Amino acid sequence: MKLSADDWWFCLKHLRVEHGAGCPNKDRMGPYATEAEAAGALDRARARNKAWDARDEED
Repeated sequence: MKLSADDWWFCLKHLRVEHGAGCPNKDRMGPYATEAEAAGALDRARARNKAWDARDEED
């Protein structure tokens, strides 16, 4: 994946959306195509974790 200055990220250190260069990638989720997608990063991660946990309980 080629990174771009137009990419959006969610910074886990500062708990905010970043555009382009920002905190080190190890501290960020992304990249995302839009600011809205980046802003929803934690919600998507929570939902995926919940689904994975439910699937583990079924097994």
